Amino acid sequence: MPATHLFEYAVIRVVPRVDREEFLNVGVILYCPDVRFLGLRCAYDCDRLLTLDPNLDLEELKLHLHAFGAITRGEAAGGPIARLDIANRFRWLTATRSTILQTSRVHPGLSTDPAATLEELYERLVL
Repeated sequence: MPATHLFEYAVIRVVPRVDREEFLNVGVILYCPDVRFLGLRCAYDCDRLLTLDPNLDLEELKLHLHAFGAITRGEAAGGPIARLDIANRFRWLTATRSTILQTSRVHPGLSTDPAATLEELYERLVL
């Protein structure tokens, strides 16, 4: 029987106008310390985002999401935060912020396959 591991995840949201507090889920980040897993899945629908704010800079958003991905993967393009261990990278990515790119509260769960669980959460919460 496969081992069950505790994981934590957060939903990544785009909040085009922070003052209005409207958002669209665009991704999920999942951290499982037992198997040293940190993964991110994201995608966004430009038309839906522009419905929330027709002036949204989609290129800037793309850069921010790429930075989230680089930090998650520990790539040099993610800057000094990407050099932290995976636990600290997850905590930094899920820290409360009032910018265009935010995350939900962190939620726990149990999984035998964190990568598959990330895909399931992505399909359920984003697509």
